[in-house]
This record gives sequence, C-alpha cells and structure tokens, in this order.
Amino acid sequence: MKDRNGSGAKGLPHCADGAAATTGDNADGRTAVKSAKPFPVSKRQVWEAYKRVKANRGAAGIDGQTLAGFDENVTDNLYKLWNRMASGSYMPQAVRRVDIPKADGGVRPLGIPAVSDRIAQMVVKQILEPVLEPLFHADSYGYRPGKSAHQAIAQARKRCWKFDWVVEVDIKGFFDDIDHDLLLKTVQHHTQARWVVMYIERRLKAPVQMPDGAMLARGRGTPQGGVISPL
Repeated sequence: MKDRNGSGAKGLPHCADGAAATTGDNADGRTAVKSAKPFPVSKRQVWEAYKRVKANRGAAGIDGQTLAGFDENVTDNLYKLWNRMASGSYMPQAVRRVDIPKADGGVRPLGIPAVSDRIAQMVVKQILEPVLEPLFHADSYGYRPGKSAHQAIAQARKRCWKFDWVVEVDIKGFFDDIDHDLLLKTVQHHTQARWVVMYIERRLKAPVQMPDGAMLARGRGTPQGGVISPL
C-alpha cells in the first residue's frame, strides 16, 4: 500500500523526509538540513524499522498488542511513534519477562518489549549497527548481519585440521549483568547522535514485569529478547 504521496511507506505520509525540512540521514543519525523536530528521526527510518520488526514477528509485550493488532491502525501507530521519537517524548514501556526452559533444567529469562518499542529499538539499531559492525571480530558470528551458525561451523571445520583441542566458555548471566554506565560510555564513544544515546538509556532503565505481575526496576543488564540487546 502507498500513502497519499505515492510513497511506499504505508501510513507515513511525506515519509521521504524526517520532519518539515530534512534532506536525508547521515550515518550517525544526523540530517543534512535542520529539521523542525528536535531530533532527526525520519519517517523513512521508522517505516524501514517497522518492516524489519514485522518480518521477525514476535510475541506481544506488556500492553498485549500483537503485530496484527498494531497493523489494524498502522497509520496512526507509526505516525505517533515517529512524532514522539523525533520530538524526544518517546518513553519505552516495561518489558514482559518470559522464562524459557533450558536443557540443563534452568531457565533463560527473556524480556519481550511491546511492538512499538521493538520498532523504536530497530530505528536506533539501524543507525548504530553500520558504525559498530566493522569493529567486531571476524570470528564473531552471533546476531550479526551476513553471519550465521553455518559459517561458524565451516570455520571450525577448517581449524579442526590444525588443532586437536577446543575451548568452550560461557559468561554466566552476561545480558543480565551488563553495567549501564560502561555501556553508555561505549555508545557515546562511537556516535555523536544524542538521541541514539538518550533512547538507549531510557530503554535500559525501563522496568521488567515479572510473570507474577510485579514490576522490577533495573540498575544493570539489558534483557534478552530486545531488538538492540545483542548489538
């Protein structure tokens, strides 16, 4: 479906620009021409993020809204999200915790964000990932574009002809124990886009709704299950 201007961004009229007067987004999330909004989040960015989130599917968050439910009023939902992100008023909701049983008898806690929050995270990821991706180790295969488990297996197979040993390492509770201050300092080192850092910080501080309904404040960690957590 196209909008009234013929754009492919369904539900986002005039989606070619970020606000009243922008000419496109730079790699760090800034725009070449000053925007009428405080932050240069474009409608095109929100639309592209929505398409990627929809392709990944996923369960409903704390508000109970599914992707199908979001699509019932996708025009208004995407416009509201863009308007809030571009104006700086966007605040992520709490994430819904779901415990996934593990083979060893334990559980893996996942934090399921609301659909709108997944789209917002994807907007940030689309800005930050191209900057960070070239810095990652060539032998890192998890959660990376153009990388897969099959490639990791192929690399391991090549090396098994040279070595007869394997080191297996697991960092216990890695996602749950990431230091927020250190994480934000690292992000600030790699981007000058203030809105990117701001929304990552707000996302980190969003509480978690436990299975019993209790709200748990978070002072560290980033929930598994979020769009941007692996990055």
